[in-house]
Amino acid sequence: MIALLAAAAAVLWINLDAHSYTSFRHTDLGPLDIEHWAADGALTIFFFVAGLELKREFLLGSLRRPADAAVPVVAAICGVAVPAGVYLLVNGISTADGASLRGWAIPAATDIAFALAVLAVVGSALPPSLRAFLLTLAVVDDLIVITIIAVVYTDTLNLGALLGAAAALAAYGICQRLRLSSPLLYLPLAIGAWWLVHESGVHATIAGVALGLLTRTLPDDDEKHPPAERLEHLIAPISSSLAVPFLRTDERRRGDPRGSRAGRPAGRDRHRRRAGARQACRDPARSWAVTRFTRAELDAALSWRDLIGLAVLGGVGFTVSLLVSDLSFPGTLGEEAKTGVLAGSVATACSRCLARTP
Repeated sequence: MIALLAAAAAVLWINLDAHSYTSFRHTDLGPLDIEHWAADGALTIFFFVAGLELKREFLLGSLRRPADAAVPVVAAICGVAVPAGVYLLVNGISTADGASLRGWAIPAATDIAFALAVLAVVGSALPPSLRAFLLTLAVVDDLIVITIIAVVYTDTLNLGALLGAAAALAAYGICQRLRLSSPLLYLPLAIGAWWLVHESGVHATIAGVALGLLTRTLPDDDEKHPPAERLEHLIAPISSSLAVPFLRTDERRRGDPRGSRAGRPAGRDRHRRRAGARQACRDPARSWAVTRFTRAELDAALSWRDLIGLAVLGGVGFTVSLLVSDLSFPGTLGEEAKTGVLAGSVATACSRCLARTP
């Protein structure tokens, strides 16, 4: 609710007084302005917590068996490919301007925070493994899109900074293996890794996920709680109540490009009802094919009905999609792309609430 209210306040603010909102976004705070602190700083905190949760699920939770983890990973890959394909198809057919095709990655990302929030509201009686499935799908999905950002939307790559970031991350992992526990050691390494990734030209959230995955999750015999659990207990409230609401939504009321709205509802493992109309079932068939023709398996606590209902939530795209909109299109066209992202995400969330799984 805090995140939704913050997003609504940002949308209202920029539509009432765009000048003051833009000035606020570009206010410098140290080495970055507020806009970049939100996109590169707050989002990194959120992805760090997501990385901690994901590693716990892989080692201790419902995804500890590779056969169980394979299904959401494949669903995430298809969830990137299908919306991007729809976007390219719609824009390729309807426009002659090749510049509009640059936004093909906009509808490919899933917003972890809002998708999990909608699941918590409408699916309290569903099995916990469903949340783990969505978490895995969304994190892998966003990692793929962030990699796309690094490869496609990065003009220059600072190899020296990237190697420095790799060294800082390696030192963090070694310290975890050596069971070192001083925050005076880990904090400089984490901040250094984040800053070096940022300076390399790769999106800084990669550092958050990497740090989360490198944190030790299994407790030693003399430990009651492992470092990952302690860090999650400490940082998750900060991520939920401060970092996620801080992520900006600089949106104006304008039109929406056809592809960004069309690609979002039609892609990513979804079969949904909106305004009484059924959408075609696409990626659940691919997930089924993976379990049918390989050794991958769906968790025993899940049914295909659960998965089809969960698939709708893959259409919620917010932070990373808005980031790709900024990188793809300047000025008015970028604002229109954000309108399409928000419209598709709201429609997806509403359709999931209206068609909630018993």
